[in-house]
Amino acid sequence: MQYRRYGDKIAVRLDRGEEIICSLERLCADEKIGFAWVCAIGAVGSFTVGVFSPEKKTYSSNSFSGDYEIVSLGGNVTRKDGGPYIHLHASFASADGSVAGGHLNRAVVSATCEMVLDVACGEVGRRFSDEVGLNLFDF
Repeated sequence: MQYRRYGDKIAVRLDRGEEIICSLERLCADEKIGFAWVCAIGAVGSFTVGVFSPEKKTYSSNSFSGDYEIVSLGGNVTRKDGGPYIHLHASFASADGSVAGGHLNRAVVSATCEMVLDVACGEVGRRFSDEVGLNLFDF
């Protein structure tokens, strides 16, 4: 991973074999980021995405491998239990144009991933909601 900070923006390049969420967690811990918006494009060779069921309060997950373009990847960075909390959603397209996506659990870069973080001054925390079954923004 390589990155450069430009004021409140951070440009990030992830290389082949790097896992997106782990890399982002490391960057946010090193840079002490308390709240940021994430946007990225690139290519992955494997990924796992999930969909949350509010009724069951659980995620169902699907894993994929092959050649995929990141059509869209967005989300945020907040804080929970003293460390970065990464919440991303993504869509990935295969060679035939079919798209799969959802809540990003894991994605390994196959070529590159170009990411921009828009860092805010301050911090947003997370608190688990028994009612919803998710870690929600905690102001």
